[in-house]
Amino acid sequence: METIEFLNIEFLENSLKDYLFFLLAIIIGYFIIIPVKSLIIKLLFNIFGKNQNDIDTKTFKNLLNNPLKYFLLLILLFFSVKLINIPNFLISDNGSFGFSNLISKGFNLLLLVTVFWVVLRSIDFVGYKLKNKALETESKVDDQLIPFAIDIAKVISIVLGLVMILGDVFEVNITALVTGLGIGGVAFALASKESLENLLGSFTIFFDKPFTVGDIVTLGGVTGVVEKVGFRSTRIRTFDKSIVTVPNKNIISTELDNLGARPVRRVKFNIGLTYDTSVENIKNIVNDIQTLIDDHPLTNQDGRVRFLNFGASSLDIMVLYYVNSPDWEDLIDAQQKINYDIIDIVNKYNCEFAFPSTSVYIEKN
Repeated sequence: METIEFLNIEFLENSLKDYLFFLLAIIIGYFIIIPVKSLIIKLLFNIFGKNQNDIDTKTFKNLLNNPLKYFLLLILLFFSVKLINIPNFLISDNGSFGFSNLISKGFNLLLLVTVFWVVLRSIDFVGYKLKNKALETESKVDDQLIPFAIDIAKVISIVLGLVMILGDVFEVNITALVTGLGIGGVAFALASKESLENLLGSFTIFFDKPFTVGDIVTLGGVTGVVEKVGFRSTRIRTFDKSIVTVPNKNIISTELDNLGARPVRRVKFNIGLTYDTSVENIKNIVNDIQTLIDDHPLTNQDGRVRFLNFGASSLDIMVLYYVNSPDWEDLIDAQQKINYDIIDIVNKYNCEFAFPSTSVYIEKN
């Protein structure tokens, strides 16, 4: 009896029993959230993720685990608060402002943030799935387009979220805001002229397609592999493994050499033999190198080996051949193998490579 009377004691216009029910609702709801969260993740995964596998499932859970947990906690808090009364002194006379109203606005803000957090993480997972599918295709256009499309989807989601927060939480007149932005649009465009040029440059790159992700390009003295085309800039990974960020407006206004678009890669150099090399050995060396180049599996039949010049300190043989692959790795592997074989050919005839030298003759009277 005394316990019941104790629970009826009121504090801030609520009895201890009301607070007890509130706490029980929070605790029980928290344990209910765990299976509900797993069920929602499973339903969303069935929508966004086809051809399920363990890696995809784990990735999706990691992306949505935290935003869904906080979203469900906010929903739980919303319904649990219904079990208690808000004290009158926390509510303003006209109901337009007060501690209760402030809490309500804060709740709406957090709820919208978690909702769009879930949306952004879902977009990340869709991008993850699309990138994996793009890797299975031969075309590189989708490798370039998918990250760009994902970025656009994120920007649209963030803008939509900000608009909803301004309208619902801060009660901003969205129509008046849009009108004001229209009036100030010219000033904004002038202030962000460079950013707009880069954005237009990104669209030009997608439509004109001077290169795709994965191509090897030379741009303004920088040579490397294109990794990503973004809103403002393009990232190029150099062969030194550094990242060079080039503004998109510079790409469309500068000469660009797309090495990846070459059907073949040319290699040309000279080898110098000493002047004591016999004519017969020169002929044999030229013929053997020509056969080597013609028989190599990665070269075509356009290669030429000729004895061309009498150098200052060497007999120069020109070696010219084409590797039937735009891939940099294929080029350097083929070049290395041919260089090794050329050394073996020269050694086979007991000849020597020449190096810069000068002969000095002293004449005595």
